[in-house]
Amino acid sequence: MTRDQLTELGFIAPIASVPSIQHRGILSHRRAAKVQHTSIANEKVNARRAAKTVPGGLALHEYANLYICPRNPMLYVKRGIHDSICVIRVRPDVLDLPDVVVTDRNASIQFAKFRPAPDGLSIVDYDMTFARYWTHHDPDEHDRRKGLKCAEVLVPNVVAPTYITGAYVSCPAVQVALSAQAGSLPITVNEDLFFL
Repeated sequence: MTRDQLTELGFIAPIASVPSIQHRGILSHRRAAKVQHTSIANEKVNARRAAKTVPGGLALHEYANLYICPRNPMLYVKRGIHDSICVIRVRPDVLDLPDVVVTDRNASIQFAKFRPAPDGLSIVDYDMTFARYWTHHDPDEHDRRKGLKCAEVLVPNVVAPTYITGAYVSCPAVQVALSAQAGSLPITVNEDLFFL
């Protein structure tokens, strides 16, 4: 993947957390634990992340994690609660912040590769990350594709609110609900993103 192919990053969040995100930014897991918030994290994946350290960097839970392509297995699993979540849109220039790291797949996976940003984008398989589907008849290949769909950008501690450009929601009703909480935040309906 090249830098010009990346137009934005995404963070999957509960709508209830958006006002806090607008005020505090997108926090690392460790920082978020210190403030009242709603979590939609998969506890099994979270346990793997808690035990992992980025090579040459911080503990994985010290990073705010952004998806290169938020239309991924995580959002697919959450499609049943699409009316209470959104995807926060983040400017790609977070890649230029100090100590930002790119992963070629979900960072919790055993064989994930980590590289310093922005050059680290070169380890991301663009076609696999932005593939419409990740399913495969071979279980090992299915798991590989599923992991690659979840390539990440890891930002130490916090993504400041100034990097947030808007949010995607699944339907007009959710757009109305989020608008009531998020003020002037630009909100776009994108049913396909949420697998509807």
